Amino acid sequence: MPESKTTAMNKRGGYAHVRTGDSILTVVNHPAFKGFGRYILPRDNDLTGKDVPLADIHSLMPYHGHVNPGTVVGAINHMIDDVNDGKSIFYDFYTEQQKRADPAKASSGLFFFRGNPGAPFAVVCPGGGFSYVGSLHEGFPLASEVSKKKYNAFVIRYRIGSEQRATEDLAAAIAFIFRHANTLGVSMKDYSLWGGSAGARMVGNIALNGVAAYGGVNLPKPSTAVIAYTGQASFSENFPPTFMTVSADDGIANAAVVDQRVENLRNAGVEVEYRRYGTAGHGFGLGTGTDAEGWLGHAVRFWERHFSR
Repeated sequence: MPESKTTAMNKRGGYAHVRTGDSILTVVNHPAFKGFGRYILPRDNDLTGKDVPLADIHSLMPYHGHVNPGTVVGAINHMIDDVNDGKSIFYDFYTEQQKRADPAKASSGLFFFRGNPGAPFAVVCPGGGFSYVGSLHEGFPLASEVSKKKYNAFVIRYRIGSEQRATEDLAAAIAFIFRHANTLGVSMKDYSLWGGSAGARMVGNIALNGVAAYGGVNLPKPSTAVIAYTGQASFSENFPPTFMTVSADDGIANAAVVDQRVENLRNAGVEVEYRRYGTAGHGFGLGTGTDAEGWLGHAVRFWERHFSR
């Protein structure tokens, strides 16, 4: 298994927490994230917003709404606590040879939020229009909440610029987790894929076509797909059970398109739970402070209903 890029300390509290008044550069250069801090940024090595305080982190994620600085900071500090507990939190899923052949793959990786050993895992795919990866709002906070419910959660940092390449990264990441499931301490049964906006398109691609179709190996489809606010319309009778959510006032993903996809999936015999909100806009993440707040709990319960017995 490739070595993780975590500078771990055995002494709890060894690394300090960040605060909303700290800049994003403080996070990137935080000693807990040595070797991979730049992958927390929405864009590769983009330090143009280095002086942006975490209180204004929304300015680096223009496609996302209702970005809550306290939620962002809480998820970052969750990672710092894990490092202080001696846990590895970042993994390369491409080999050095693969990265030499395609240097863009050097920025791909998985952030790991642990649940109970041997519990199922989720892979969270943040959005960003394939122009950035909104992990700070739509990845880390979701994975943190999933892990608090005792399930394992990964947040994928994928190559931007192309839906195809991003989906290939997701396929490679799933294959990596399966190969190293014993070492990572996760179950290979009942995994789920979660995505928002562009990330939800990646999830939809795997749910429709499978891992092998994107350069991965022949692996099971997810037991559940969690798809948030995307206008992607693909469906088939072989789609896994799907949880979908959107807000009626979404200015990017047309809610009517999502309505139609839900109807198409149901007509094809796919079980769908649909949560349609009114005023949460696009890219609402956890939905903190909106009428979508609490949707993640519904999605987790839907996932649980589809665990194999």
